[in-house]
Amino acid sequence: MSSQPLTSDLFEFDSAADVIEHYFQSGWTDGLPVVPPTPERVGEFLDYVARSPSEILGTEPTKGRVITVEKIAINAVMAGCLPEYFPVVLAAVEALVEPQFNLHAITVSTMGAAVLAVVNGPIANDLAMNSSVSVFGPGHRANATIGRAIRLAIINVTGALPGVLDKATLGHPGKYTWCIAEGEDVSPWEPLHVERGMDARSSAITLFAGLSATQVSNHTGNTPEAILTSFRDAMFSAGYGQGEVVVVLCPEHVGYLGGTGWSKADVKAFLHENAQRKIADWASAGHLSPDGVDPDTILATAQSEDSITVLVAGGFAGAFSQVIPLWGGGSNSRSVCKEIVVP
Repeated sequence: MSSQPLTSDLFEFDSAADVIEHYFQSGWTDGLPVVPPTPERVGEFLDYVARSPSEILGTEPTKGRVITVEKIAINAVMAGCLPEYFPVVLAAVEALVEPQFNLHAITVSTMGAAVLAVVNGPIANDLAMNSSVSVFGPGHRANATIGRAIRLAIINVTGALPGVLDKATLGHPGKYTWCIAEGEDVSPWEPLHVERGMDARSSAITLFAGLSATQVSNHTGNTPEAILTSFRDAMFSAGYGQGEVVVVLCPEHVGYLGGTGWSKADVKAFLHENAQRKIADWASAGHLSPDGVDPDTILATAQSEDSITVLVAGGFAGAFSQVIPLWGGGSNSRSVCKEIVVP
């Protein structure tokens, strides 16, 4: 148990099974069984980071709920994390409460966004995080439980329960867990956290309010232009004027791009230039037309080249990449990058 007293309510049960059932009945889970958060286990997490359980990480702005380190430790235990994952979870929560992320809006909206967490830096290797084969799939404890801890914190600490405050029309599986490491070892470019202004030797987590991803397949192209043109239709599905959109490039595609000397900026410029079409075409696909604008006016998916975030991840076999649009057109919720403080 932590050397500092905990303030959360303490319950007693006859068995671990009783704990799990009580959490189900209380609405404190994501629909899956949880690890019982005993005071001893929660104390291990607090001791690992040497932070006070009463330390305030932030406040949910609309409901005014105060988020403390203790509450996040409880949810990290419930998610199945190890203590060494806890610094990553804490940094994620610090990112969640930044005003530009707009946490309340993305969690109550019918649009159904999930929190996509991308980890960079040495800690990704230290925790054996997956950036490779089936990067968005199961089988890796750190990825799965860190992402799940973020979701449990949103449910239990901010009160965004599905069907109560969470009004997503469809949602998507990323609302269970959606956490990856970027494939820095296979990328020819600077990693995401360095692009966001951090030291390459530091570790960081970047959060995006992501909608359902669209997979992009191109097994025939072997030039940057031929490969990147195949992203156009997937980007069109996001709509025009996106303030931020994420493109995840697999190693096979990146190999051709980096091998020909294309920079990340070159990739962004090409995607921005090619994912454009007339207002009339946008309207025919169900997107609202700006008032008083010539239907032949050309509008781009992304507001600018810098509105496109490029990540590298995935297995070496298979030429499959992804486009991930963001909630509110990528303008009403902005991604946030936070340094992970490792004890």
